[in-house]
Amino acid sequence: MGLTSETTVYVMATLAAVGVALLVWLWPRFARQGLWQVLGRLVAIGTTQVVIIAAFACWLNSSYQFFGSWGELFGQVETAPVGVTQAGGAVEGVGTVNGAALKGSLVQPAGYGQLNQVSGLPTGPAAVNGRVESVKVVGRRTGVVDPAFVYLPPQYFQKAYQRQRFPVIVALSGYPGSIFNLAQHLKVPQIAGELQKSGQMQPTIMVMIRPTIAPPRDTECVNVPGGPQTETFLAKDLPDALKSAYRVGHDASAWGVMGYSSGGSCALQLTMRDPHAYTTAAALSPDYKVKDDPTTGSLFGSGPGRAERSNGHDLMWRLKNLPVPQVSVLVAESKHGERGYPQTKAFIKAVRAPMRVVSIQPEHGSHNFPTWVQEMPPALKWMSQQLTFPQDVVPRHHRNKPGSVVADPPKTGHAPLRADGPEPTPTARTRR
Repeated sequence: MGLTSETTVYVMATLAAVGVALLVWLWPRFARQGLWQVLGRLVAIGTTQVVIIAAFACWLNSSYQFFGSWGELFGQVETAPVGVTQAGGAVEGVGTVNGAALKGSLVQPAGYGQLNQVSGLPTGPAAVNGRVESVKVVGRRTGVVDPAFVYLPPQYFQKAYQRQRFPVIVALSGYPGSIFNLAQHLKVPQIAGELQKSGQMQPTIMVMIRPTIAPPRDTECVNVPGGPQTETFLAKDLPDALKSAYRVGHDASAWGVMGYSSGGSCALQLTMRDPHAYTTAAALSPDYKVKDDPTTGSLFGSGPGRAERSNGHDLMWRLKNLPVPQVSVLVAESKHGERGYPQTKAFIKAVRAPMRVVSIQPEHGSHNFPTWVQEMPPALKWMSQQLTFPQDVVPRHHRNKPGSVVADPPKTGHAPLRADGPEPTPTARTRR
């Protein structure tokens, strides 16, 4: 029985019902006076409550896919096979995920159990509606193996684009969220597909992945001293893996990252700390400082370097004390209903050139998916305007001899965005 299966939920619900029935049936026996009877009452009440809570937790996890397996729940994280290296034998940009991938590939096919539970995904011919793939991303440096969904737009499969690279937006879940949440509840591929189909967003590859690489620990996109190297995985391993398997842009100007809650915090952290990996970020209800808490443990270690490491993940401190990176960020926070609005206002005020910031500020909202789904379309449209459509093309490995001339890339239907283009609107607002 899988942790997220309906069978597990039904079994736990049945056990909870049986526990309550037994408690009611046996209670008269525990009503007598005496030490053993008192202990019996305490054990019976405690056992029944534990079973009820476990049944509720299984139902909640099945609905939101916080943990995908029993192993993840108990901290047994899959690691990469020994000796995994960059997939040198794969044709660059062709996509080795479709069908059987070569052994040692940095992007490998994964099971479609979670993906099959997502509603509203594109169906039919991929060249018409696009496609979502379920994969595992292998970190060459970190040894991390993390599940991901990858949305490929229709143009990716069309002949006119067969040698064209595409911009990428990495979408990060919150904690303890999962890629299922990104696809089912945040509707990343569905919204992106509709925006691209209507011409409001350029053809873009969407990669849905969780920053929780060492569940159940929340590592907050930090390289923990002597522990999980989350920042390295997301800023270096993930782009390298995607570049080895898909036709994606190689320059950071074609890469953006977004997320909700702690995933939004991570998006800001990655862009401001690693502008050579991502130049654009959209953060929905983020925090602006990483702190230790019971779910994170000690993120910055101890000793004289702890303060420096902690300050490095305090975005307000960075804006005040360090050179500002040339990146563009969007932050979203509701004026009423979310506690982080004052911090968001302070962040916006602290940003200075060459960094640029815009915001989405609904009048009312909460720290939940309905609010974030409302903010998704304007956030994605804005990100698409910032990302440069790659002008490099995939070499004809199988048809061209070394030294042959490579033809110009096909026309995309979207004018390439210039890095020195017009300034974005200072504030983008939505109404509820």
